[in-house]
Amino acid sequence: MKEKVLLAFSGGLDTSFCAMYLAKEKGYEVHTAIANTGGFSEEELKAIEERAYKLGAKSHATLDVTKEYYEKSIRYMVFGNVLRNGTYPISVSSERIFQAIATIEYAKQIGADYVAHGSTGAGNDQVRFDLTFDVLAQDIKVLTPTRDMVLTREYEINYLREHGFVADFTKLEYSINAGLWGTSIGGKETLKSEQTLPEHAYPKQVKKTEEEIMTIDFVKGEIAAVNGVEYTDKIAAINKVEELGSAFGIGRDMHIGDTIIGIKGRVGFEAAGALLIINAHKMLEKHTLTKWQQYWKDQLGTWYGMFLHEAQYLEPVMRDIEKFLENSQENVTGRVIIKLRPYSYTLVGVESSFDLMKTDFGEYGEVNKAWTADDVKGFTKILGNPMKIYYNVQKRNGK
Repeated sequence: MKEKVLLAFSGGLDTSFCAMYLAKEKGYEVHTAIANTGGFSEEELKAIEERAYKLGAKSHATLDVTKEYYEKSIRYMVFGNVLRNGTYPISVSSERIFQAIATIEYAKQIGADYVAHGSTGAGNDQVRFDLTFDVLAQDIKVLTPTRDMVLTREYEINYLREHGFVADFTKLEYSINAGLWGTSIGGKETLKSEQTLPEHAYPKQVKKTEEEIMTIDFVKGEIAAVNGVEYTDKIAAINKVEELGSAFGIGRDMHIGDTIIGIKGRVGFEAAGALLIINAHKMLEKHTLTKWQQYWKDQLGTWYGMFLHEAQYLEPVMRDIEKFLENSQENVTGRVIIKLRPYSYTLVGVESSFDLMKTDFGEYGEVNKAWTADDVKGFTKILGNPMKIYYNVQKRNGK
């Protein structure tokens, strides 16, 4: 009997080569699967399935993990206001982890002897797939023909053509990875430190020029309504914010950061939905959380994003951080008002019954109601004691 391989299949050049090569040259029984985290349309998924069978796949499966991706990742990235280097909402990075998990679980389900992926040796994804596969199924070996053979595009295209498979594998001007939490754009300008992406490189173009007001409602930190329309389906709510924001060209930026493999990397992205939701959520938290809740959440949110980016999602400490983040959201309920305009937006304000500004203790800079002038004088005197002691000792030592 032939040994069985499950290939993580996107339908692109590298995975198309892998499908045919593993079947024809290595003699494996090749099965393919694509894990959708919200970046593929029904038409695209159907075309990918047809391509898999043409390449010789014994079976093909579409694994829809969009809901799981939201429940187990996106909601925590919102709770933690996760923006890598203060900029990037970890779009593709987080998707790859859940695609890898879905792939290896399906490999176990069909009794695969091997699992394969088409990552090259130059990026982060190879680590995310390898590590996830190894942790979750140590008895299933990993095959990576594209990486191991160091192939050129021309070699792969010629190989497929020689074996009767012809398709349009024209190298696009930009590499686009679209998903629920944003779209990455790489190529040309992103490879140079002094350049940025031109307008036409972004898949979603500006359609609106007149200012609009948008509202986002949160209930315990999770998006609940957009422009007053309630959503029980959080994925639909995210897509609605993306639709409204991207029409203004909001959410575009360039991410520069350290890759898992140790080199600097640069990629453009557009993520109107992610950036509007995260920043609206962060503003609501400023009104509803205490100073120290915000401080410690910032620390753990940064660590959570870093671990997620660097393929450490399965590390048990991530579950501990998630519990803290979820617990912190108890009072993060209310409406955030946002003004949209071309390429930018303004967080106007919030409406919340948990707003800590709305108290009987006073109004900042205006009037105090819960303390007297003498209370403040005494408080200030005690507060200054550590510094007064320090400078007194310095003076005594001639400094």
